[in-house]
Amino acid sequence: MRDWTPERIAHVVGAHLVGAGEDGRGGQGFTRAVIDSREAGPGTLFVGLPGEHVDGGTFAGRALSQDCWGVLVGHEHAEEAWLTDPLPAGHILAVDDPLEALQRLATAWRRELGAVVIGVTGSTGKTSTKDILTSMLRPTRRVVATPANRNTEIGLPLVILDAPADTEVLVLEMAMRGQGQIAELATIAEPDIGVIVNIGPVHLELLGSIENIAATKAELIAGLPPGGTAVIPAGERLLDPHRRDDVTTVTYGPGGDVDDLGDITLSVSGAHMQSNALAALAAARAAGVSPHGRVDVELSALRGQRVHLAGDVVVIDDCYNANPMSMHAALDELSASAGEDGGRLVAVLGDMLELGPDERRFHAEVGAHARYREVDLLVTVGPLAANMAPPFGGSVLMADDAVQAADLLSQHLEPGDTVLVKASRGVGLEVVSERLRASWRPPPSSAGPDVPSSAPEPSA
Repeated sequence: MRDWTPERIAHVVGAHLVGAGEDGRGGQGFTRAVIDSREAGPGTLFVGLPGEHVDGGTFAGRALSQDCWGVLVGHEHAEEAWLTDPLPAGHILAVDDPLEALQRLATAWRRELGAVVIGVTGSTGKTSTKDILTSMLRPTRRVVATPANRNTEIGLPLVILDAPADTEVLVLEMAMRGQGQIAELATIAEPDIGVIVNIGPVHLELLGSIENIAATKAELIAGLPPGGTAVIPAGERLLDPHRRDDVTTVTYGPGGDVDDLGDITLSVSGAHMQSNALAALAAARAAGVSPHGRVDVELSALRGQRVHLAGDVVVIDDCYNANPMSMHAALDELSASAGEDGGRLVAVLGDMLELGPDERRFHAEVGAHARYREVDLLVTVGPLAANMAPPFGGSVLMADDAVQAADLLSQHLEPGDTVLVKASRGVGLEVVSERLRASWRPPPSSAGPDVPSSAPEPSA
């Protein structure tokens, strides 16, 4: 937004432009918006958001002292910043609601860009679908995509505002925790294309039923403009009530409009990645791009990267999040990636959260699937994951938390093992992957220590 004047920015967000000091920033706009005052600096707009414990607006003075372009804060904090001695050089914009102002500013910039906007949501696989889609688009389009976990009502507008003026496609991941949240994100981003990767039992504790989950994901379809494109799984009946006659619907997967990747080959493997690639291909074509040949996909952190360690150990680092669908898919991938040298399959699986009253059953079904996929050693992490042990019925180690799991695994790991690490984000299972990368070394003998041949019953 370098060419936008402070007055225009104030008008867009409904702010009172308190002013700038004697060394004000002139008529140019900012280059980047930040919500952490430690990131404030030349060219940045610091947005002071009120939080549960800390009001970011109290750091307006600090941000201005770091030579930022300006601050966007509540009226009381703007007044405090203006009275700072010496007079601040940055612009001070005062608003009633800084978060709403941030979102309005992002929408205005999205319209200014004129880029094709693609929203991606789903119960599982939305991040890898976003990653694959971005990789398909980049050879021919200038693309900005959601980094890390900036997929909320705060992160998404920051991604939009980070987009340079020559951006041609915005690929925005949209997270959901409850009703109305996808609708809010769609209002901010105004997507042209909406991708729903799948519908599954995620956030059941909050939404109550799979039908409610489908309706919440379908808020993305409702947020499309007439003439927009909805990309949905073929045969997903839960989305049928939410289809629109004035929106083009493209289905993907077996029996769908897009059911074959053609000559496209991916640098990542797995049946779920192939399915996600079909969704990405459908979205790319809707954006006017026809990918072909090899697509080199760079997966987001903690989303299934393969880490190769000494002793031919491979760690599948997929510990960012988990639900029943993604757990089953990850175990399928673990089974398919078994080493040709006969190395063991090891699954370190932690609690899946927010599953509601059937949470124990969902965990038990994951344990049964691990047995079906012939996992050699299961490490459960947390009280819910302990319910995986009885239906698994094989060699099990049970840990209370991620630190204990890391210690147990380091003692029982063997050369040639392929290790899946996966749990809900709240379990913090990245500790396991980090410790293995930092300290694991093959033992002098290739024979690993014995592990229990049966699992104790999980506690009630």
